[in-house]
Amino acid sequence: SDGGGGLEAAAACATPGAWSPAATLQRVREAIAAFATERGWAKFHRPRSIMLALVGEIGELAECFQWKGDEGAEVGLPQFSDSEKVHVGEELADVLVYTIRLADLCGIDLASAVEDKLAKNRAKYPADKCYGKSDKYTAYADADKK
Repeated sequence: SDGGGGLEAAAACATPGAWSPAATLQRVREAIAAFATERGWAKFHRPRSIMLALVGEIGELAECFQWKGDEGAEVGLPQFSDSEKVHVGEELADVLVYTIRLADLCGIDLASAVEDKLAKNRAKYPADKCYGKSDKYTAYADADKK
């Protein structure tokens, strides 16, 4: 994990209001659980099985970017066709669905876990020391010791 430092370009590209404010993690978690229950699939959903399915979906997402190179997959994906962008969105959705389902099955409050992790990363990667750099957090901790 880069501590979120690699998100600067993505944040600059983000369109305000582009994400649905109604799609909270809690609402999505409930919809995923209901979807599985309605189909009698909850009995198959164990953390290990969902984690393995998640890995498969990450592979499918990676295929969208395979052989593109950095210049072929710039922020905003301007080199992707509309259908390729739709496909990326579908694969991202699959990854998120399995991530949320895994958290639910493990009894992890994913929203709180994300907030806690961001707080830890803020401490490990102080903006005044790491801005524009991609060093591992230990480089900043070691600098404090000198």
